[in-house]
Amino acid sequence: MNQSTTPRVLYGDSLTVGYGERPVLANVDFTLEPGKLTVLLGPNGCGKSTLLKTLARTMTPDGGRVLLDGNDIHRQSTRAVARMLGILPQSPTAPDGLTVRELVALGRFPYQSMLRQWSRRDQEAVEAAMAEVAVTQFADRPVDSLSGGQRQRCWIAMVLAQETGLLLLDEPTTFLDLKVQVDLLELLATMTHKGGRTLLVVLHDLNLAAAYADTLVMMKAGEIRHRGTPSATFTSSNLKEVFDLDARIVADPNSGRPVCIPIRPGYVAAPEPTEASVVTG
Repeated sequence: MNQSTTPRVLYGDSLTVGYGERPVLANVDFTLEPGKLTVLLGPNGCGKSTLLKTLARTMTPDGGRVLLDGNDIHRQSTRAVARMLGILPQSPTAPDGLTVRELVALGRFPYQSMLRQWSRRDQEAVEAAMAEVAVTQFADRPVDSLSGGQRQRCWIAMVLAQETGLLLLDEPTTFLDLKVQVDLLELLATMTHKGGRTLLVVLHDLNLAAAYADTLVMMKAGEIRHRGTPSATFTSSNLKEVFDLDARIVADPNSGRPVCIPIRPGYVAAPEPTEASVVTG
């Protein structure tokens, strides 16, 4: 098994994080399940991105620690962590004129040093990453000349070029058309289930999260309120508690996955389906 498919265990232990005097997370425990696509959901300002950044070592907790394969992530070098964990921040931007191949090649930075320059192995990793996300045909084009969905695939390819088995993505579908969002989530699901990787993804769209997640994590006010499979977690009561959303949950007729239908004010909600009628796809 190569490095890109090596299962890794990421664990946040009693994480307390804030911005100045403003606390965002307080004593949060979080385990990322290896080999699964985990989606973080919650209202704006609930701490989703802060948790992801802390787990990725781009933020330092005020209390608690992050363990990667049992080792404190903040006691390891940046290059060492980058060989095991990749992060795609929200709305990244590339320098003007940078080609797709040049962008994806940036993912090889953990392997470069004064004693180790660009190699055939680096080139093979870049080509493989572009092929996996279907952007090889754009390799010599400037990143800023592509559509939003194509650009996002290029950024995902850059992270894949790190050859990590663990990827954290902060709202990768933001500002994209629905069809492009679906295509990207299909890609992420394939990367997880066929590529043997572990993904943690922050999303805003409730139904897309329920459609693609293996595990849903719902956050509110800096706390993890609910966690589990979509069928167990994506319920009317949980959506009301976390999002203050009145919604009816039905089963998708094809996948069996839960779907929320908002209830308009003044309308009476129909009875909830029984638990047996909502099956995880």
